[in-house]
Order: sequence, then structure tokens, then C-alpha cells
Amino acid sequence: MHSHELIQQLDVIPTEQLPAHLPAHVVGQLPAQGVTVFSVSGDASDTAEFSARYGFGLEDCANTIVIRYRKEGAEHYAALVSLGSLRLDINGAVKAALGAQRLSFAKREAAVEHSGMEFGGITAFGLPADWRILVDAAVMARPQIVMGAGVRAAKLLLAPDVLRQWPRCEVASLTLPSE
Repeated sequence: MHSHELIQQLDVIPTEQLPAHLPAHVVGQLPAQGVTVFSVSGDASDTAEFSARYGFGLEDCANTIVIRYRKEGAEHYAALVSLGSLRLDINGAVKAALGAQRLSFAKREAAVEHSGMEFGGITAFGLPADWRILVDAAVMARPQIVMGAGVRAAKLLLAPDVLRQWPRCEVASLTLPSE
């Protein structure tokens, strides 16, 4: 199936209707060009179900994971964007990229509270200004990716170049080599 056929099958949300569907702070940071927003049924928002129902491979689904880390005695948050098909190298590459002394996955409540987004729908766009946003290099190798949209009922479809051109995005190798 070609990507334009896939897009025709998606329930695309027109730009002018985005404020009714997505958190305002997500809409405010979405790039004006190159992002298709579409709605998904709530039971298909988790990566595996989504992949099966909408025909996107796990290697095209990018998850945004919230990390809490300590650096220079202070607590910080960061978002990691990685493909659903790869495992993050939390204690190696991620720790090194953040220069963190200690890090852990943020608790669900903290991730939701600090991001202002729904758990399972957190996206890189609209996160607090003091968060670092690291995108795994493998994401950049895909022709297109699907990401969360801030809510479980919607997803973003975009080319990785959109992330590359976004000033907040830092590309780094964050995942373990595939076995």
C-alpha cells in the first residue's frame, strides 16, 4: 500500500478543526507544513493495536517517552522519540546524551501532569520549554513516521525531516542494535 492510499483511508482532521481535537499547547507548536493529523479509535491508540489496524509497521511508529533525570543536583525531564520496533539504551546512550547522573522513566501521573497530555498519546510537540527532546537516529531513517498527538484519539503522520528542521529536536543514537 502506498502512503497516499494510506492517507486516503485515514480520518484526517482539517487544520482549522485541530483546536477542537488536540491540546492547545500541542496545536501551538505543530509545524505549519508537513504534518497530517488524523483521528484513531481509542482502543487502537496503543502502538501494537494501531499498527495492526491501520497498516503502519512498528518500525514506522515513533513513541515519545518521558524520562526524569538528575544532572548537576537538579531534577529535569526529557522526551525521547524512538521507533516502536527498537529498544532504548537507557543506561548507556540515553544517559550519555543527557549527561545525566541518574535517570528513570517518569511516573505516569508526572508525565501527564507535566506534559499536559494524555498518557499513551504524549508527543514531542507542545512539551515544556525546559525539556530536552531527543530523537533516535533510527527515526530519521524512515520515510515517514506516526507519532502521538497529545491525546489518545489522534495521531500525527509526518516525514522525519519535519523533526530535523524543528529547532527543539536533538538527534542522537539512543537505541540498542537490533538482535
